Amino acid sequence: MASNPPGKCCGEGHIHDGTPKGKITTFAGVESYISPSPSGSTSKVLYFLTDIIGHGFINAQLLADGYAAHGYHVVMPDLFRGDPWLMDASARVPADLTLPGWVQNHMLPQVEPIVLQVLEGIKSELKPQKIVAVGYCFGAKYVIRLLANEVQAGYVAHPSFVSLEELAEIKGPLAIAAAETDSIFTTELRHETEAKLKEMGATYQINLFGGVEHGFSVRGDMSKRWEKRAKEKAFEMALEWFQFHLDG
Repeated sequence: MASNPPGKCCGEGHIHDGTPKGKITTFAGVESYISPSPSGSTSKVLYFLTDIIGHGFINAQLLADGYAAHGYHVVMPDLFRGDPWLMDASARVPADLTLPGWVQNHMLPQVEPIVLQVLEGIKSELKPQKIVAVGYCFGAKYVIRLLANEVQAGYVAHPSFVSLEELAEIKGPLAIAAAETDSIFTTELRHETEAKLKEMGATYQINLFGGVEHGFSVRGDMSKRWEKRAKEKAFEMALEWFQFHLDG
């Protein structure tokens, strides 16, 4: 494995302040959060694949709006068909549902058809010139799979559930934001990922953010100056990566 399956840390963190500017609507038959670019152009689409908390999570929506503000038409679908993992797991019904049990209901056979269905909608309805993809934690697996031939560039943060076999299939440029403390994308697995990417001759970048944990780029504590900086720099990293590969 290049990264482990989602764990307890994937559903923990802090809720961020802000007012989302996009809207939830049905796109390509899937409920999705859509955040258009300021110009309304769909020439550059950013396909946003979320962590396990899903497209209704305000933190993800604010991130989507951030990408949109830089000229991307952002599409962020519900990968879980109305069944995201909640940060407050005690609010789930049934109350005894565990994260491993939840994950078993949202494996590749259930999730990838949604990812591909929305991708086809992006191509047919929006007709973009270029498509890039971002994946946070759970969503990273599907960005890696899309990099085999479907998108021009990809960015993932603290990835989970990625296999080395999937990584070996990428064709497009990949950037990875990693946390110093991460039981999912561990130091050992990060080094395995680096070795595989080097062996492949891939176009890649890996940035390691010290002093933060898994989930920092979505669910970090914005009251802590260092965590806030890391979250913002991880976002800037994605923007710079896409700008270089799309506009350079």
